[in-house]
Amino acid sequence: MSAVLFILGVLFMVLAIGASIALHEVGHLVPAKLFGLRVPQYMIGFGKTLFSFKRGETQYGIKMLPLGGYISMVGMYPPRPAAEGGPGAPRKKPNLFQRVFGQMVDDARSQANENVRPEDEGRMFYQLPTYKRIIIMLGGPFMNLILGFVLIGIVLTSFGVATTTTTVSEVYKCIATAENADQTECSASDPAAPAYEAGLLPGDTITSVNGMAVAQGEWNKLTDVIRENPGQPVSLQYTRDGASHSTTMTPYLTDRPVTDANGYPVKGADGEYEMAKVGFVGMSSTVENLPQPISEVPGVVGTQLANIGTVILHLPERMADVARAAFGNEERDPNGPVSIVGVGRIAGEISAEDSISVGDKFATLLSLAGGLNLALFAFNLIPLLPLDGGHVVGALYDGLKRTVARIFSLKNVKPVDTIKMLPLTYVVVVAMLAMGGLLIYADIFKPIQLF
Repeated sequence: MSAVLFILGVLFMVLAIGASIALHEVGHLVPAKLFGLRVPQYMIGFGKTLFSFKRGETQYGIKMLPLGGYISMVGMYPPRPAAEGGPGAPRKKPNLFQRVFGQMVDDARSQANENVRPEDEGRMFYQLPTYKRIIIMLGGPFMNLILGFVLIGIVLTSFGVATTTTTVSEVYKCIATAENADQTECSASDPAAPAYEAGLLPGDTITSVNGMAVAQGEWNKLTDVIRENPGQPVSLQYTRDGASHSTTMTPYLTDRPVTDANGYPVKGADGEYEMAKVGFVGMSSTVENLPQPISEVPGVVGTQLANIGTVILHLPERMADVARAAFGNEERDPNGPVSIVGVGRIAGEISAEDSISVGDKFATLLSLAGGLNLALFAFNLIPLLPLDGGHVVGALYDGLKRTVARIFSLKNVKPVDTIKMLPLTYVVVVAMLAMGGLLIYADIFKPIQLF
């Protein structure tokens, strides 16, 4: 059964990735057609075409290698100017750069413009106003941003977030058993835990502390008061079986781990947990999935984008960490980069895990798909060709040139020819393939351990 669930999880993520790629390209396709461009092809995948049909001016299809997708727009690059060896140009001896890369650039330009027809004049990509080119190129990443926002919004508002609630899950009889998991019995000399002395029981829901109301998901608000008042009486209001009760307890002064804003223990520079002398009462809370208001979604999406941006900014360092883990004894960073193989494997492991409920599994898979779309959004904004961000930079530079030309009444301003960046584009592609290969290897032979 676990194997079947693992396969189902992988298939879910394969479909999610395919849908994300397809809709990314729709994000390019729709504005391109709205702006009058002719789009000969809309393809999912690369290599040999497995299935296709034509609707209007566009051939839609699926190719053999599901490693991405593309749309072809006529006139992505301007024709080669006569002064640079185009039609009607005098023959000149090529320099070293032209000999090495010139033919490569010319071949790529010819292939890109092979579908240009005489009637396409005035409706080619490079002839569009700058803002239209930017809208077209940002349409794909923006579609991924919308998908990420929607999927994460569904998870937060419908399934909720695992939250420590104000409902008590366990009350320890003495401080010793509360602080030491290995000790299960209290001795006569062990001081009683304040929560036990106050009469609290598992299942009680605390509603206020020192006269301050606490909502169901505000356990940290309650514990802050307890930690800050060792040796001082703390009053509580709580409900049990629908009836309201009150009690008072005096927190015990002890060493407890320092926690962050999310309630997780903080480690110091030496790798050990930071400790502080605080109040302690010897009780713990239940953890429930509490639906969040839709107003929480932008903050969560923003936090995820910030984390993804940090990974991208430190990508060389992160890839070095992956290499050390893949070929050494180090563990993979669970917050580090993964390949499509790694995403599928994580989805499969989550689906096959017996300790996770069906609802939590589905919510986690949706959240994973949402995070993937946010990663696609951020990665495609990198200002390097062949990524969408590189085309946006090219359009902005072209717009700047045209603006300067208008200001100074310059004539015959040539459009920015981004295909001249083809050598750098190949370097970027090779680097992306190398990173992808390393991540796939690591995800197969040294995967991230979730359980």
